[in-house]
Amino acid sequence: MKSGGDDFTTFEHAGWQRVAEKYDSVWSSLTQQFIPHLVSAAQVSPGMSVLDVACGPGYVSALAKELGAVPTGIDFSQNMVAIAKEMSSDISFLQGDAQDLPFGDGSFDRVLINFGLLHVARPEKACAEACRVLKSGGRLGFTVWAGPEKNAGARIVNDAIEAHADLDIGLPEGPPHYLYGEREECRKVLECAGFDGNSMSYQTHAVEWQLATAAYFFEAERDAGVRTAGLLARQSPENLEAIRIAIENEIQRYARGNEFILPMAAHIVVVVKS
Repeated sequence: MKSGGDDFTTFEHAGWQRVAEKYDSVWSSLTQQFIPHLVSAAQVSPGMSVLDVACGPGYVSALAKELGAVPTGIDFSQNMVAIAKEMSSDISFLQGDAQDLPFGDGSFDRVLINFGLLHVARPEKACAEACRVLKSGGRLGFTVWAGPEKNAGARIVNDAIEAHADLDIGLPEGPPHYLYGEREECRKVLECAGFDGNSMSYQTHAVEWQLATAAYFFEAERDAGVRTAGLLARQSPENLEAIRIAIENEIQRYARGNEFILPMAAHIVVVVKS
């Protein structure tokens, strides 16, 4: 992994190493819901070579293989790669940096990134690397979270943190939490990375996340996240309790029977290499 000693990369890597074992049980019921839409929008078909960047436990790779494609997964967390290999032993997974991919030019038909760009220090560099390793006419597809105005879960956490958190706590600066949340901003970044901006599709897709308790979302962020977890870990006990109460109170509004159904939204972006 070539991170250049970047503070944000070091922070993210340590975080994902720490919580890798929790990801499947805590977050997969949410993030996996977007993968069929991502794979469909990217027009993955049998025989295609697919690179799954920031692969985590390998969910995108597994679906690509089901569709007859030939996937390769890469993640900067050794622990995530080990989990992916255990879950899908018939797929190639390796450790590496999305911003410095260990593949030659024009190696893949598709590059897919499910919620990974938020976790690299230079997402525009990751997009340029995706472009480099794609064949001419190949497609990059990725997901990024929609902002609070379109995403109930994001609004709940954002509002609680803005109201009750101390933000001056020395966390390393990373990409915006709602990266590429504007269509034209996204198009410009992708054009600079070498893609055909006119080919870009930009869709916002909403899903329902089923939570067993009103406390689930706060506990997931605190115990199995990285960026928000880093913020929460640096709060005073009083601030942390206020954030917890604010989130749980809002989640109560989404009660349905014995569970809570939280709307979550993300942008699905696909673009063709020039």
